[in-house]
Amino acid sequence: MPALRLFNTLGRELQEFVPLEAGRAGFYGCGPTVYNYAHIGNLRAYVFDDVLVRTLRFLGYQVRHVMNVTDVGHLSGDVDESGEDKMVRSAQERGKSVLEIAAFYTEAFFKDTDRLNVVRPTVVCKATEHIDDMIALIERIEAKGYTYRAGGNLYFDVTKFETYGRLAMLDLNELLAGARVEVDANKRHPADFALWFTKSKFENQALVWDSPWGRGYPGWHIECSAMSMKYLGEQFDIHAGGIDHIPVHHTNEIAQSEAATGKKWVHYWLHNEFLVTSAGKMAKSKGGFLTLQTLVDAGYDSLDYRYFLLGGHYRSQLQFSYEALDSARSSRKSLTERILAIKGKAGGLQSDLDAAQAGASLGPKATPYIEAFTEQLCQDLATPRALAELWGLLRDSEVPPAEALAAAYRMDEVLGLGLREARKAEAAPVDPALAAEVEALVAERAAAKKTKDWAKADAIRAQLKSKGVLLEDGPVGTSWRLE
Repeated sequence: MPALRLFNTLGRELQEFVPLEAGRAGFYGCGPTVYNYAHIGNLRAYVFDDVLVRTLRFLGYQVRHVMNVTDVGHLSGDVDESGEDKMVRSAQERGKSVLEIAAFYTEAFFKDTDRLNVVRPTVVCKATEHIDDMIALIERIEAKGYTYRAGGNLYFDVTKFETYGRLAMLDLNELLAGARVEVDANKRHPADFALWFTKSKFENQALVWDSPWGRGYPGWHIECSAMSMKYLGEQFDIHAGGIDHIPVHHTNEIAQSEAATGKKWVHYWLHNEFLVTSAGKMAKSKGGFLTLQTLVDAGYDSLDYRYFLLGGHYRSQLQFSYEALDSARSSRKSLTERILAIKGKAGGLQSDLDAAQAGASLGPKATPYIEAFTEQLCQDLATPRALAELWGLLRDSEVPPAEALAAAYRMDEVLGLGLREARKAEAAPVDPALAAEVEALVAERAAAKKTKDWAKADAIRAQLKSKGVLLEDGPVGTSWRLE
């Protein structure tokens, strides 16, 4: 078994994964702030987390996966001094309480991740249920001398933490020199951050608790430190999140956690890149963001989107477009058809089919594909190349059908494309007159292509598309379907 190598943001290099405890992996992934639906850019992070967890389990590790749900007031940006409270704003807009909003969007979030075949975390922890843990951690930080009170709030003094900013490669002097506006006059240094608010910048803060520093609520960063340590211990293996968390949220998490314990907190930091569109990074603050349901309503399967995400490496920006999603849908459809065809071949010998369904041991023809697939995963979760190995397996006619199925199902333990459950799609009834018209135009287009009349072929494709008919050219001809 090859060694798993992951790109550690802390050090900016590929490193072999060596867990704190042999055979076990503790993993914390930053979860959602539940004030609105997750957009498809948010969901990229959770599919990435899922691939990581599935890969670790594929390699034989016992994984404890912890994820937070932020249902406490949280600002529009990562910094403490700007923006508005997302939870309160959403509650006001919808005429609901903050906790009602949180419950509704938490359920919506898990509906989306379930549809994407994301395995639920071992532990899901809500911020509102762990306030005592946050207060206890803040008390430890305060006892170590890293805090100060100002304006009724409790702040972390970053200048007392010698390695502050090493994750993001920040320099405190440069941060100080670059601070043009002192937005929060209580701070001694622009990078200082609030651990506990009693003098909120918001009027009538919805959720507040008693604390040694007065009645108020925790800063955002403290929740991840408190809950991860509660369920994974003071030191654990992997922490993941989006690249936007590196300079502030994760940097502050490290400072407060290691200030409290005096130990190295997390050994491997993994960060996924943004999903972008022609308009730039997708964000709820810009409005008009796409949800998974938007794609479903447009006729796509949720797993088409998962396939699309697997086609890009998690550390590379991924450009979303409906054309790219069409390509992913077509590829996933072809993948399913190949699985069904191989099932049909294996079905001639029921014992072989049963063995494949059960995960039969692999022979010399399929084993190299599994080994190559594993090697790609071990090179920093290279899912595009891992997908290529799956395609190579399914195109190799020399691999016995039962072995091919068993190997494909094994690969799908990581890819999560539902190959074991693949069924032939039931086509909706088509009007016979329309079908005859489409077949005639398809034949006319094929004739035009033979004579290299590409303009006519393109015109026929456009004509059919205007009628809601999509063409898919393949090695054995042209197929069509209704949008």
